[in-house]
Amino acid sequence: MTKTIDLNADMGESFGAWSIGDGVDADIMPLISSANIAAGFHAGDPTTMQHTLRLASQYGVGVGVHPGFDDLVGFGRRAIAAPAVELVNDAIYQLGALRELARLEGIKMHHFKLHGALFMHAAKDADFAEQLCSALAKVAPELPIYCLAGSAFDKAAKAFGLPRVNEFYADRDYNDEGSIVFVRKVQRLDPEKVAQKVLRACEQGTVESVSGKIVPVTFQSVCIHSDTPGALALVKAVRNTLDKAGIKVAAP
Repeated sequence: MTKTIDLNADMGESFGAWSIGDGVDADIMPLISSANIAAGFHAGDPTTMQHTLRLASQYGVGVGVHPGFDDLVGFGRRAIAAPAVELVNDAIYQLGALRELARLEGIKMHHFKLHGALFMHAAKDADFAEQLCSALAKVAPELPIYCLAGSAFDKAAKAFGLPRVNEFYADRDYNDEGSIVFVRKVQRLDPEKVAQKVLRACEQGTVESVSGKIVPVTFQSVCIHSDTPGALALVKAVRNTLDKAGIKVAAP
């Protein structure tokens, strides 16, 4: 049984006057231990990034960059057929943007986590995963990479000696192979069912797939996406359930 777990959420996923999700970042932040901050490509702008960094610092939450496809209209959930080198440069560019703003605020970067369709691309495309890890080994070898256990990105990070944090996705379904089912539009979920799903994963190391199969999962962090409808209720239910079960919430 897991005694300590990280609880992470995607933050700062707005752009200028437009707010993504329910606009509840300020309410979610005190409940989590790690924040994945959008860095301008799928969402986010410099001022939103700065505001989110300050909010995370206020509550002692670890901050990580959340690079996505250059797709504001599609919120980074549409795959872009670009060469691996181009996608690597895009990811490093976003890392640099958030890292400099964090430096301005006196905040140390905590982790690196890809967003949406780019996350799924790295999980399956070994060439991109290897090229990205090669670049990260040069510019940010100390940053843990948040990824799906056993994915191409996880394997590449291990090969390059990069620290990894494997994730469990509270608000996503799993298939029989133990991978998440990628969707562009997530429906509203029952907070208590999601909380019990997380508790089962922490206590038993398993999740029920969409076909009803019991699948083993390996993870050190639980993710809840802030743009999921009713995200705040999900985070509250999960945090309350973990607290009652005596499972400490803390960044890796």
